Amino acid sequence: MSGTKPDILWAPHQVDRFVVCDSELSLYHVESNVNSELKAGSLRLSEDSAATLLSINSDTPYMKCVAWYLNYDPECLLAVGQANGRVVLTSLGQDHNSKFKDLIGKEFVPKHARQCNTLAWNPLDSNWLAAGLDKHRADFSVLIWDICSKYSPDIVPMEKVRLSAGETETTLLVTKPLYELGQNDACLSLCWLPRDQKLLLAGMHRNLAIFDLRNTSQKMFVNTKAVQGVTVDPYFHDRVASFYEGQVAIWDLRKFEKPVLTLTEQPKPLTKVAWCPTRTGLLATLTRDSNIIRLYDMQHTPTPIGDETEPTIIERSVQPCDNYIASFAWHPTSQNRMIVVTPNRTMSDFTVFERISLAWSPITSLMWACGRHLYECAEEEDDSSLEKDIATKMRLRALSRYGLDTEQVWRNHILAGNEDAQLKSLWYTLHFMKQYTEDMDQKSPGNKGAMVYAGIKSIVKSSLGMVESSRHNWSGLDKQTDIQNLSEERILVLQLCGWIKKGTDVDVGPFLNSLVQEGEWERAAAVALFNLDIRRAIQILNEGASSEKGDLNLNVVAMALSGYTDEKNSLWREMCSTLRLQLNNPYLCVMFAFLTSETGSYDGVLYENKVAVRDRVAFACKFLNDTQLNRYIEKLTNEMKEAGNLEGILLTGLTKDGVDLMESYVDRTGDVQTASYCMLQGSPLDVLKDERVQYWIENYRNLLDAWRFWHKRAEFDIHRSKLDPSSKPLAQVFVSCNFCGKSISYSCSTVPHQGRGFSQYGVSGSPTKSKVTSCPGCRKPLPRCALCLINMGTPVSSCPGGSKSDEKVDLSKDKKLAQFNNWFTWCHNCRHGGHAGHMLSWFRDHAECPVSACTCKCMQLDTTGNLVPAETAQP
Repeated sequence: MSGTKPDILWAPHQVDRFVVCDSELSLYHVESNVNSELKAGSLRLSEDSAATLLSINSDTPYMKCVAWYLNYDPECLLAVGQANGRVVLTSLGQDHNSKFKDLIGKEFVPKHARQCNTLAWNPLDSNWLAAGLDKHRADFSVLIWDICSKYSPDIVPMEKVRLSAGETETTLLVTKPLYELGQNDACLSLCWLPRDQKLLLAGMHRNLAIFDLRNTSQKMFVNTKAVQGVTVDPYFHDRVASFYEGQVAIWDLRKFEKPVLTLTEQPKPLTKVAWCPTRTGLLATLTRDSNIIRLYDMQHTPTPIGDETEPTIIERSVQPCDNYIASFAWHPTSQNRMIVVTPNRTMSDFTVFERISLAWSPITSLMWACGRHLYECAEEEDDSSLEKDIATKMRLRALSRYGLDTEQVWRNHILAGNEDAQLKSLWYTLHFMKQYTEDMDQKSPGNKGAMVYAGIKSIVKSSLGMVESSRHNWSGLDKQTDIQNLSEERILVLQLCGWIKKGTDVDVGPFLNSLVQEGEWERAAAVALFNLDIRRAIQILNEGASSEKGDLNLNVVAMALSGYTDEKNSLWREMCSTLRLQLNNPYLCVMFAFLTSETGSYDGVLYENKVAVRDRVAFACKFLNDTQLNRYIEKLTNEMKEAGNLEGILLTGLTKDGVDLMESYVDRTGDVQTASYCMLQGSPLDVLKDERVQYWIENYRNLLDAWRFWHKRAEFDIHRSKLDPSSKPLAQVFVSCNFCGKSISYSCSTVPHQGRGFSQYGVSGSPTKSKVTSCPGCRKPLPRCALCLINMGTPVSSCPGGSKSDEKVDLSKDKKLAQFNNWFTWCHNCRHGGHAGHMLSWFRDHAECPVSACTCKCMQLDTTGNLVPAETAQP
């Protein structure tokens, strides 16, 4: 290396030593965790490391290349290639092992003097050393020496020579190599292939050649200019890198005809390429007069599934130092660590930091990878104070079959956990809508039932100008109040709000009894009061105060109610108007607001947001005239749409307004699950075709697939097709002819099954057999099954070994053209296949293709086949 830039080598088995090769060999020792003050004679490599010079060897002049002995013993043995072609074994430091002491100073001399370009130790047989030389007429350029071979004078000529003028010791000069390769050519680079002791890859003058030492007369080669710096990926022994000028070629030795990848050409010539020994698929390159090292991260091993595949490359650059870099060397064990050296022998210790890949798992755990470490940030299950993420909620609800109960629709809120008041209101609304739609369709067939799913807003608009008010007596008071007469539409509104049951009876008694059973004393008392039954309201409050879970303060409220007076200037009215706002329960508050309000002015009840929407709408339906009711419903609907409150579905119904409301809800919560099931419940076709509804449905399907809830997604698709027949998907996969490209399955499916054979397709057979052995388009025969060797289309039952009971299939009962065992199935890699039943039977016991001479591992290629549905996994 005289007159050239220095090179650097890490010791193969001593992780704290490296050699700098220039006009002499310098051995350094690296110390980590160095303090700010350096020892005398130490060189700073980085903030926490320094190098100390241990020894210098200047006994081998005219160095052109150096290779460090790969075995543990001797540990400091180096081979030096010189300008005259000789290879000298030398050492750094004293080695007292007498077994290998005789190797030091041994020289290996070619027949003709020419430059030695490269050296490579055999990684399997550590005594073999390959040397690559320049061309000399018809001489060989690749010589393989055995450094420990025992030579006798009559076989190998030997003579005593001196190492240098000042030495008195003598050594052997070896002139007979173990193997001679590459005749009449030049060798520029060498590397042994780790998979076999006797395979050598050489970069010759115009080609890359693979020499097999078991048969030296033959070689496998490919013509290319990229013959410099050949190096094998330590993690993938069939992947090799080489370069020419500014371009790097990546080769796959299994497909050696051309490079599998050519990296982006650099403007300056390359000087070195090297695979990282601690990281899979990471290649570093260095160009001349540059302080940048380019890294190429091969994301996928080029194992071809199809005919042409390339690995994905991520390219980036690092700058270890400010000066130009002469050479670099990866550390053999420390991950992503390298030493770089500049032309003036300044060295720097540098670590390449890994890219951090961040990913959310489908079950809401956060993971990131850095180097060889994988970190997970999972949600703490014990912390009940934190609200669960909506994705977690949807996943748990999917496991409980949420949304799939189409008979008792209201039960879906229980399947959702019975924790969300809005979901409870939504599913009760959809339950009432379904119930009264069916009731109306039975009474008067037509399109009246569709009005129910249009919501209360549409129902109220249809009854404008048809209702008058009348005075009604209070129960328990000597008082009368104006109440609107209940038209058919207003009765339907009260039924949808749940106040009265279906039928002609308008009594709220059953509703009050159900509220009392559920322990909703305040709400039950308020509903009784709104129906002018103050005595029943007081009775309910007293029952609530005396119950186990009741509030004793309800007795005080009942006492206050019993003192009600109709006088406008009474002390009771004045005190109740002032103190009612201090009550915690909104229903108790609106009770006193109702009793203290002026006739026809009920804003204290109608605009109390904490009271359920269905109760406020039912109240408005009893006490507001048509104009007031329509204006109130319109205003309340707009508020619900802006807030994305699911209680508003009662007003909007499953219409365009309902989609707008649901859009606000999804934007606020991300709950595409509820949005999908809700819109499918009874929406008209134009609403289901809304692109927003389709977007929610497809996203929910994708979520189920991401969670591996494939059975749940199939149940959802079945549920969807029942409620929306137009959503039934068309056939998505067809078997096409290899000759004309037309679909075989589509053409066959157009033929009626009953009473017709397949003779019109050139196939004879009875009409009860599903047999199509040729293409309906071009009449070419279909491929043969790899196992039974009968043309595809022939039923499995007619093949040898088939059951006689399966030979005849009654197509009038079974509409399938072919049973599953008769289906076409094939491997997408090798294109071999056959009947599905035969293939399943074969791959139960085999992983390799059933076709002889085909080595495709068909069963191992399908990674998704090894996945297990996650429906049974613990949440």
